[in-house]
Amino acid sequence: MTQINEMVENNNQKQSMSKQNPDQMHKLAISDGWLTRAEQCRSANFNQRPPGQTPRLLVIHNISLPPGKFGGGYIQDFFLNRLDTTADPYFTTIEALQVSAHLLIERGGQMVQFVSFDQRAWHAGQSSYRGCDNCNDFSIGIELEGADDIPYTEQQYQQLARVTAALLRYYPDLTAEQIAGHAEIAPQRKTDPGAAFNWRYFSQHLRKEVSG
Repeated sequence: MTQINEMVENNNQKQSMSKQNPDQMHKLAISDGWLTRAEQCRSANFNQRPPGQTPRLLVIHNISLPPGKFGGGYIQDFFLNRLDTTADPYFTTIEALQVSAHLLIERGGQMVQFVSFDQRAWHAGQSSYRGCDNCNDFSIGIELEGADDIPYTEQQYQQLARVTAALLRYYPDLTAEQIAGHAEIAPQRKTDPGAAFNWRYFSQHLRKEVSG
């Protein structure tokens, strides 16, 4: 994705030299680590990144609660430590977990942010990327409402590309080559985003976002 990185650099230079045009108005913006167009549901499940660590990896996950079912608000409740364990038998198996992602993209493209991108969300668990352990320290985690074997929606691909483009503009240490699935950083434990996630299609959307 080197070409995408070059597009981001060129667009950043153009934007710094000219007033915002109508095409730029639709682009997502980040302020103090928060997306300006996402619903905020602030989770307590985060802490500070270690000194000197800034986001340089984007991790794509999937989640559905109960597994394979969508809607109901259970993902938000889970990340906010208020999941009603009587709502489904599966919930009793995860009730003790305290986890979070930075952002959730629902099936319809709605975005919910739980943790500032500047902070350390608890999404990766035991993990390693290119020889560096503890990926939570230096990564951003985005959850897609979905499952490994269920196709993701067009709205999700579009929003994920828009968010990724915004992150690439905002965090200079994050590049298009440093985007991974959860399965890549925790291959013994995780499989998401699964075979249903079309990486090539996502890259096409991302290229369009950063070149616009």
